[in-house]
Amino acid sequence: MELGDETEAGHERFMKRAIALARRGMGRVSPNPLVGAVVVQNGQIVGEGYHLYQKKDHAEVVALQSAGSRSAGASLYINLEPCTHHGRTPPCVDRIVEARVSRVFVAGRDPHPQVDGQGIGRLQKQGVGVHEDLCREEAIHLNEKFFHFIETSRPFVLLKLALTLDGKIATSGGESQWITGSKARKEAHRLRYEYDAILVGINTILQDDPALDVRWTRPNAIVKVILDSSLRTPVEARLFNSSDGVIILCGRQVPKNKFETLSKQATVIQVPGKKGQLDWNEVLTQLGQLKMTSLIIEGGSRVAASALQAGIVQKINFFYGPKIFGGSGRSGIEDLGVGRVEEALKLSALRVRRLTPDFMVEGYLEV
Repeated sequence: MELGDETEAGHERFMKRAIALARRGMGRVSPNPLVGAVVVQNGQIVGEGYHLYQKKDHAEVVALQSAGSRSAGASLYINLEPCTHHGRTPPCVDRIVEARVSRVFVAGRDPHPQVDGQGIGRLQKQGVGVHEDLCREEAIHLNEKFFHFIETSRPFVLLKLALTLDGKIATSGGESQWITGSKARKEAHRLRYEYDAILVGINTILQDDPALDVRWTRPNAIVKVILDSSLRTPVEARLFNSSDGVIILCGRQVPKNKFETLSKQATVIQVPGKKGQLDWNEVLTQLGQLKMTSLIIEGGSRVAASALQAGIVQKINFFYGPKIFGGSGRSGIEDLGVGRVEEALKLSALRVRRLTPDFMVEGYLEV
């Protein structure tokens, strides 16, 4: 297939460049999507850009500004449909038309109700040629968190665990440092960088007193979320030692003095629950209302099991170290009530990555 005077391989190359640029905004665009844009004139890149939330300008605008007058008659490659509404910036569609771009290649439509096909429609009405679905699957995967949030108003949830080969997260005495090596731990922190918030249960706070910071090549803020039904979080916990926000989710019946004391250090939100188990659906609803598009769960075996049983996990990243603890070790996931093989939770799109001496398994929970 040929479009104009360029081959299909050429179009894919330019779109993949746009997607690569979009990734540069990882950890720095929420609650907006990751977007990259490339301006091509006569088969040559003459302008490119990507979106960063703090800098406001969308990727298309940055790329067109970079190209200047060379945008006229050029092709624009974007991994996501351009916006048509006034937000923090004017509509990108108007800027594209003003630049006299002749063709726009879009990897996928933006499901946001204020866009969702309207950007493509307006470009076509203005005589701009539009070609859709170039590198579509790659573009969908790139913005899976954003798409999920727009469609559900709740954060995309990843469950992350560090496990021995026999599925243990600690010895019988509770020792867990370190099941995995430095490469795996670095990758775990890179994952934190991609997410808006990190969640653990109160037992993790009381046993390990984690800082829950992002320690990667680029430091980044992350909201720390604690499931603490009876408000046992110590005021001197390490997670309070940074400027990152802290949210504590607790039950409806908690001591007033504890609520008031912890409210000075964190946002304390009361949610319904039963027998000390907070309602996961209400937890995610509350986080969604705070514009958190993604959440990484790093809690213990009880939190992992309850999240899986509630069906709120979209994706897993399990890091396996070459160790075996045996039956006395602490299981990574508590009992899920699986009595038959057919009742097991199933995963799809599995990917295995070596992080010598460890390895990581990534997959998506089947609905």
